[in-house]
Amino acid sequence: MKWEQVREQFPEQWVLVEAISAYSRNSIRYLQELSVISNFPESTFAWKEYKKLHLDAPSREYYIFHTDHETIEVKEQKFIGVRRRLQ
Repeated sequence: MKWEQVREQFPEQWVLVEAISAYSRNSIRYLQELSVISNFPESTFAWKEYKKLHLDAPSREYYIFHTDHETIEVKEQKFIGVRRRLQ
């Protein structure tokens, strides 16, 4: 689904999406095809769901956006540090 279609289907809502097709250029991630996982009236609910999904599959590209935005792009940041999962 393209972002324009997501905006039409879920007006004025927060959406949790997975990038199906994307590319990077000049440290910007451009999302071409999206799969809507769920929609939410408030961002806090979207973040809770995002955290669950990201813990289960950290290599998948999940994002949260509000459909008021006409376009979407994600700035890429280099990770410097150590990650570990606390049990």
